[in-house]
Amino acid sequence: MHRLTLQPQGIEVWLADRASLMELDFELHGQDSIPFGCRAGACGACVIEVLEGLPNLGNRQAQEAAFLDTLGYPDERFRLACQCRLTGAATVRVAARTGS
Repeated sequence: MHRLTLQPQGIEVWLADRASLMELDFELHGQDSIPFGCRAGACGACVIEVLEGLPNLGNRQAQEAAFLDTLGYPDERFRLACQCRLTGAATVRVAARTGS
């Protein structure tokens, strides 16, 4: 089990090794969380900024990186939450919307 912390709420959840961050919907029972849209990496609703533990969310694939770049999030610390699998402790927050 690995700890995922959501900021600025300070919510901590424990997820199984390699769990998808989409499991937050079930773990938090409607609390303020990450907004998931398509759940397939195509809409950009779930862009997060990784504050700590970036290597613990898996590799950012080329297609995800290219899509994030078009959304205005070229930096490595931004991820699509629906594409992440937790392999260690991490702290994230929903990314501020860009002007794109």
